[in-house]
Amino acid sequence: MALILQYINDMQGFMDKYGDPRTNPWFLMSSPFPTLLICLSYVYLVKVLGPRFMENRKPFELKNVLIAYNFLQVLFSAWLFYESLMGGWLKHYSLRCQPVDYSDNPVATRMVHACWWYYFSKFTEFFDTIFFVLRKKFDHVSTLHVIHHGVMPMSVWFGVKFTPGGHSTFFGLLNTFVHIIMYTYYMLAAMGPQMRRYLWWKRYLTTLQMVQFIGIMVHAFQLLFIDCDYPRAFVWWIGMHAVMFFFLFKDFYNQSYSKPKVRAKSPQPVTTEIKEVYKNGTLKNGYTNGHTNGTGTFVRARTVLPAGN
Repeated sequence: MALILQYINDMQGFMDKYGDPRTNPWFLMSSPFPTLLICLSYVYLVKVLGPRFMENRKPFELKNVLIAYNFLQVLFSAWLFYESLMGGWLKHYSLRCQPVDYSDNPVATRMVHACWWYYFSKFTEFFDTIFFVLRKKFDHVSTLHVIHHGVMPMSVWFGVKFTPGGHSTFFGLLNTFVHIIMYTYYMLAAMGPQMRRYLWWKRYLTTLQMVQFIGIMVHAFQLLFIDCDYPRAFVWWIGMHAVMFFFLFKDFYNQSYSKPKVRAKSPQPVTTEIKEVYKNGTLKNGYTNGHTNGTGTFVRARTVLPAGN
């Protein structure tokens, strides 16, 4: 126990020494453990506690709640995208190499605040899964979905703690743009069946998400081949997250859209022979066939179609 406490104290000392002093006093930023606890609680809620709670209950009707929630997420994502642009990517940042500005420059601090709000947005996205559980859409609570939502707050926490700004914020820039489109789709889908005719582009949304991760990979890993005053640890951190999510989304795409559809074969008539033995004018099934003497075998055929036709 003493070793564990010593390890925690040493880690806290490391956080205080190397963490960005601008974000150290902010909500949930002094230690990673509250964020870790929230993420683990989320997984337990949506995989164990929630399904158990809904087991003997009817699904909740949340149409208006979902429309409002997704609309707010569109606005939130649009604002974060705008702040990322104004905090550097529109005029001040370089796609090739962008070190973190740790000064109190207004543009730099604007990006720092955008980073924290992006981190906070990862918690609001937990409601995506919670609403699935309340509606008993358990098939939507996939491994991809839970990993994606459960990992992101913890991943972003380290960025806000040590590198709030600079090269890795390209991840947030692309991600918030994709979320504007994604939550628009969800909002339209929540409006009811009459909107389905306008939602033919679902598969292209998944494609856009995969393209996003390819862009993040290329943007991050380029720093392995050039000199740039940006921590290599975060190059790998961001790049490998993009690799992991790309393959998870690719697997989802293959399962959802690339599997060949098995075409049902036309039912073929089946002809069977039924032998009925008659004796003394009586068939085995008890019906009279008109014969009064002798024993014989009467064969007749009938055509049977498979069930369901």
